[in-house]
Amino acid sequence: MSHTFTLDGKTIYFEEGQTIMQAATKAGVFIPHLCYHPEFKPHGSCKLCTVKVNGRQTASCTMRAIAGMVVESDTPEINDERRTLTQMLFVEGNHFCPSCEKSGNCQLQATAYHLGMMSPHFDHFFPDRPVDASHPEVLLDFNRCILCSLCVRASRDVDGKNVFALSGRGIDTHLIVNAKSGQLADTNFTLHDKAAQVCPVGVILKKREGFAVPIGERSYDKQPISATVEAKQEGY
Repeated sequence: MSHTFTLDGKTIYFEEGQTIMQAATKAGVFIPHLCYHPEFKPHGSCKLCTVKVNGRQTASCTMRAIAGMVVESDTPEINDERRTLTQMLFVEGNHFCPSCEKSGNCQLQATAYHLGMMSPHFDHFFPDRPVDASHPEVLLDFNRCILCSLCVRASRDVDGKNVFALSGRGIDTHLIVNAKSGQLADTNFTLHDKAAQVCPVGVILKKREGFAVPIGERSYDKQPISATVEAKQEGY
């Protein structure tokens, strides 16, 4: 049995147990997000998907849809907050899009474009982060990590390997490799792992494929990130 709620004035159908994010995505409505992945249990850490439900803010990836609720997402106030969060992500890491081989395929970059982010706004932290080239197939560039934990959850919940983890607290939180040496080569990680496929930025990179697809011909060069959702409500 399907129910409905209102999202930015549009009627959205949902099934019992679906979240606002799930229902909106199925309806073809894009809500910005970075830590959410449809195959994993959401935990609402990035806060980009924050919406207002009956006037109160909540993460749309964790909030269950309720019949009759009124949801606001694409408003100047909420998008201003999302833009600030995105600006903070850019300065907390080392994100230099023109020289990054993930440019055009990067969800962070595409989200910044979607939100109209024209500058980082805040002072850059310029953290000293390593690059791990020890693995024969994969390069790890920790400079781009946004702590979404998607690789951590994928490796733990899908691959059953626990290759990655988040270490430290607060501003010192960082991604690590679960090996005594801290090197990816000393794990059983492979390119076939789910964890190799979920990074929304440019941390996990396949070797010997850099810039194989020219910038300008990549996923988000061809269409904005908001076009990645497709309406599927016909089945209701």
